[in-house]
Amino acid sequence: MARTWLSVRVELVSGHGADLWPRPGRIFAAARTHSFTQLAAAVNHAFGRWDLAHLHLFTLSDGVTKVSPLEWWGGEAPDGTLDGSSTKLSRLQPGEQFAYVFDMGDDWAHICTVGGQRIDPLEELGEVPDNPVPYWGWGSLPDQYARRWDGDDGEARLPKRPARGTGDLPPILPGWG
Repeated sequence: MARTWLSVRVELVSGHGADLWPRPGRIFAAARTHSFTQLAAAVNHAFGRWDLAHLHLFTLSDGVTKVSPLEWWGGEAPDGTLDGSSTKLSRLQPGEQFAYVFDMGDDWAHICTVGGQRIDPLEELGEVPDNPVPYWGWGSLPDQYARRWDGDDGEARLPKRPARGTGDLPPILPGWG
């Protein structure tokens, strides 16, 4: 297969009221025929988001052009927004930067950069996937709702660590139990 796919670097800049540094990131392989909605789904999964019932919006490099699945907005999408379900990644140019925001309340903002060279998915991934997929990544990913443990209400103190490390776990693996 020829080098026809895009490589898109996505870095998480901020979210839930905090700027992140160093910025966690992922690099995605995406066909130019994939839609922005497909790229959004891949980004959300790669960044560990599990509550996907939130609006998202891409802002292209001109700072004006917006892309989002229009049916999600119920007629209230920003003026001139292109439908992310039908707008293809082929409109992106090598080296172009654009923004992606997931959850318009918590504002998980990402800077996205199209690689300068196209890639061959067989070379990079060993297959030709149906959707955009990450093939490289780094950094710690924050919880979507800034929860530090199951049941965290945002105000409670950190739970006490078990006295024997992993002694609270069943003896399934060596060192547990």
